[in-house]
Amino acid sequence: MTGVRLVRLYAVGRRVPLAVLSIAACAVGLRLTLLGHWDAYGALQLPLIFEAAAAVSIAATAPSPFGEPERVAGRWLPFLRMAVTVVLTVTAIALLAAAGTGGHLAGGTLDVLRNVAGITGIGLLCATVLDGGVSWTGPTGYLVAAVYALYTQWHPPAQTTPWLWPARPPHDLGGALCAGLVFVCGVAAVTLRGARDRCGDP
Repeated sequence: MTGVRLVRLYAVGRRVPLAVLSIAACAVGLRLTLLGHWDAYGALQLPLIFEAAAAVSIAATAPSPFGEPERVAGRWLPFLRMAVTVVLTVTAIALLAAAGTGGHLAGGTLDVLRNVAGITGIGLLCATVLDGGVSWTGPTGYLVAAVYALYTQWHPPAQTTPWLWPARPPHDLGGALCAGLVFVCGVAAVTLRGARDRCGDP
């Protein structure tokens, strides 16, 4: 019972229920979007927007509302940070993939997996290195770069670097490795260090 209470308090303090609602809203929005008939641009770029929004929702749960006292007193804190981050990422991938079932989801489930995991990793790294309150800036900036990389597929010179993995085919190994590496680094950083916060600053 103590463990359940600890997880519940952590989830409430990190606004995890709100993040789940945001992810669900992204899945509903993606499903409604797929009801339309889009050209090649829209078919690739619109799902990426919802995937980035879900990643921002996950990264937003990294900052602590309590600051240093929680870091000192919470010996289970690293495990909670890692578990909640991974569970939210898996939830986002599952809901977005389910939203694309039966629709014309460009790239399919593999694209959702790669994009959500990689962009979430970017958000977690921003929360750790910069500040938890601005963790959205990394995924948003990457979204702009990825949309441009998709645009160059029709207007050469094409951007082919695997670090811009949304512009690579779903089965591309280089893009998958880059996205996976960013996600692992982001989870490791937020697990070991946590989001950088300024709770005690004047």
